[in-house]
Amino acid sequence: MTAPEAAGAGGEVTDGGSGTDGGEPAGRGGVTVGQGLTGAGGPAEGGGQTGGSGQTQGGGQTGGSGQTQDGGQTGGSGQTQDGGQTGGGAVSDGDAVSEGDGVAQGDAVSEGDGVAQGDAVSEGDGVAERRLHPVTPLRRAWAPVAVVIGWAVHDPDGAQRHLTRLTTTTLLIGLAVIVPAAALYGFCSWWFTRFAVTDTELRIRTGLVFRRTAHIRLERIQAIDITQPLLARVAGVAKLKLDVIGTDKKDELAFLGADEARTLRAELLARAAGFAPETAHEVGEAPSRQLLRVPPGVLAVSLLLTGATWGSLAAALVVPPVLWLVTHSLWTVLAVALPLLGAAGASSVGRFVGEYDWTVGESPDGLRIDHGLLDRAHETVPPGRVQTVRIVEPLLWRRRGWVRVELDVAGSSNSVLVPVAPRELAETVVALVLPGVTVPQSEALSPSPRRARWCVPVWWRGYGLAVTDAVFAARSGLLARTLALVPHAKVQSVRMTQGPWERARGVADVCVDTGANKVVRARLRDADEARELLARQAERSRTGRRDALPDRWMA
Repeated sequence: MTAPEAAGAGGEVTDGGSGTDGGEPAGRGGVTVGQGLTGAGGPAEGGGQTGGSGQTQGGGQTGGSGQTQDGGQTGGSGQTQDGGQTGGGAVSDGDAVSEGDGVAQGDAVSEGDGVAQGDAVSEGDGVAERRLHPVTPLRRAWAPVAVVIGWAVHDPDGAQRHLTRLTTTTLLIGLAVIVPAAALYGFCSWWFTRFAVTDTELRIRTGLVFRRTAHIRLERIQAIDITQPLLARVAGVAKLKLDVIGTDKKDELAFLGADEARTLRAELLARAAGFAPETAHEVGEAPSRQLLRVPPGVLAVSLLLTGATWGSLAAALVVPPVLWLVTHSLWTVLAVALPLLGAAGASSVGRFVGEYDWTVGESPDGLRIDHGLLDRAHETVPPGRVQTVRIVEPLLWRRRGWVRVELDVAGSSNSVLVPVAPRELAETVVALVLPGVTVPQSEALSPSPRRARWCVPVWWRGYGLAVTDAVFAARSGLLARTLALVPHAKVQSVRMTQGPWERARGVADVCVDTGANKVVRARLRDADEARELLARQAERSRTGRRDALPDRWMA
């Protein structure tokens, strides 16, 4: 039996966006407010006039980043089809769409009240389109070569047969065709990729044959990360990744000059914070104060004391010899051994390389995280967007007092806040991520009743629960203890679940859903306690959202 009780969303619906509650997306599709119908030759919004019948069609659905397909058609009747708004200039006859800032979506751009033909940029509002760094074609030129390599890996026997049939002359001719084609592809993809920052959005135009325009509204941006792969660090360029509410993957600008990437990031964050466009570029990057830095030695020892590292390594050393004794098939052994070795390397060497020189700093735009040995990443945990914080305490770390801090951010892929740190220092960082929240100590967590051992033997001892005025805290795990903290304002719904065996023992689970599409469970609570907790938690969530401060950049 499940007794759900919605906690309420309490968000608002924005034009082209989603209903939000402290930054949580209310849906993936979003809602777009459509435009009305104007009379023949009637005025369009912003003072421009449409030709013909002047019918404007809005109301298309847009994602969280506001992506629309370019090349909307305006026929002789002056119909405009787009997910955005029209205004601020005349709509051209042909396949262009005039926007409020005077930049056309198609092949023409309106200037003032006239129509400009060709691939131009509006001069009236000062919005200028920019291209990526000139080194970008070298990255994109690998796409045709990657297709050939992928075919060879997929069918190695066929690739070997074709290679043996090739003569030297044929091979040289093939290279003479493939290399220029790859270079041309890289150049064209770079040449036709442009971006511009307007008063309300970041616009990215891509594509030669199939044009695509991404409209990323600035108020929907919740994090902007800068990453530098190894070769990019050598070339002095960086990749800008944007976390946008309502999207599953990050939009990116790859590549920009390292200095330009930092400047653009600061400008976008300033505009998202509400600074005027003419002063946003002068704000610069917000200052930061270092909170902690994980020494490489401590990181290495923590990985050696992690059970997953030794478990994957033991499987990679034991399973292949056993398979060889049973099957005597080399291909079978390789098919199993290679993934096991890869998993062992990812859990040890891979984590060390990725989490090397982990630094956490405090700044007005959130907590900044810098890490990486080969690929350097500069990430930001946005303020007010954190839905859940988990404090993980492996068995072999407890003697040293170390913990790992993980988090769930709505619409973001950031999942690690601190890879390893003393518990006291980690709790200080958690207090910055969740203002007003105090991490409950072990003594404050009430355990599950003893009859819960009939439902989950032994492991029931690791379950615990504490509910304060600010947070819902649930503990689980016996060997690796995990304490999940969910602020009441971030709870989207709460429900009680009870299977037949749990019902016979008089226990139940209480589950809270967060805006990051994650669930935190308080396992095996007394049934009467669970019902009371269900009603009280719904009220706490409503009160928490009502009293929560607005989520703003640079608050």
